[in-house]
Amino acid sequence: MRLITLPTDTRISFMRWRTPAIVVSLALCVLSLVLFALPQVGMNYGIDFRGGTMVELRFDEPRDIGDVRAEIGDLGLGDVQIVEFGEPTDVLIRVEEQPGGEEAQQLAVIQLRDLYGEAAEFRRVEVVGPRVSGELARAGTIGVVVALLAIMIYIWLRFEWHFAVGAVLTTLHDVILTIGLFAATQIEFNLSSIAAVLTIVGYSLNDTVVVYDRVRENLRRYKRLPMSELIDLSVNQMLSRTLMTSVTTLLALGALFVFGGEVIRSFTFAMIWGIVVGTYSSIFIAAPLLITLNLRPGRTPGDTPDTPDKEPGEPQPATV
Repeated sequence: MRLITLPTDTRISFMRWRTPAIVVSLALCVLSLVLFALPQVGMNYGIDFRGGTMVELRFDEPRDIGDVRAEIGDLGLGDVQIVEFGEPTDVLIRVEEQPGGEEAQQLAVIQLRDLYGEAAEFRRVEVVGPRVSGELARAGTIGVVVALLAIMIYIWLRFEWHFAVGAVLTTLHDVILTIGLFAATQIEFNLSSIAAVLTIVGYSLNDTVVVYDRVRENLRRYKRLPMSELIDLSVNQMLSRTLMTSVTTLLALGALFVFGGEVIRSFTFAMIWGIVVGTYSSIFIAAPLLITLNLRPGRTPGDTPDTPDKEPGEPQPATV
């Protein structure tokens, strides 16, 4: 049986839409930053960043979340989030940071144990203090910034500065839109979300570099081809590979999002969004940026004056 794949001989004129795509992306980036900065909206930081206590319970029998919420509300622990995840008997309780230091956090756990000691198994208890949460926030921010700088240095050495700047701007675009999504939807942002952002950085970079590598090859082959046509040719050559990679990744992430439970939901949600945005940006942001940055054929390393020009209709180099 023959495997059905996407067409490999498409001739879509992507660069016709580069200006609307960049304008829309800039508007969404600005909106994301505004949502992130607004005190009324902002990020819904999890206990990893705000400090507090996370308790995972497994009851002997399924319990109504409303009843559990009412029982814990009588304890006077402030903001408490209660969600079902995994099995019908599993409940995840997040308690905000209690005033009074570490002893107050431990006291909150003791109160929960006294309330459900016989009726539930305490499968996980995590207490995060304000100092630790601040360090985690700084470390996460530094990790993203260092990753972007390392990307720029590597691609600058491997390709040219045009490709390095384009790759970093494209990756930054994906990160900003992901942050904006968290701010708009108020999905909890925790350490797993930082891991998702860093994974998105790697995925977006990989997708962008694949397109850029084909652009570089075609720059050497078609010296007289207008830049917009050359980029359209390169993107179409890699389109099947890009979409097949994205679709197969989304299938796996979709299964994790539906069946993976509450604990990894923010991670898989961010990853699904990152795959969609990363695929879009590698086509409509990364490639057009080469035109904006004034990249021209004949300027890539390895070109020689006597390299013969070829026509786009000739056989193309193999896709890696």
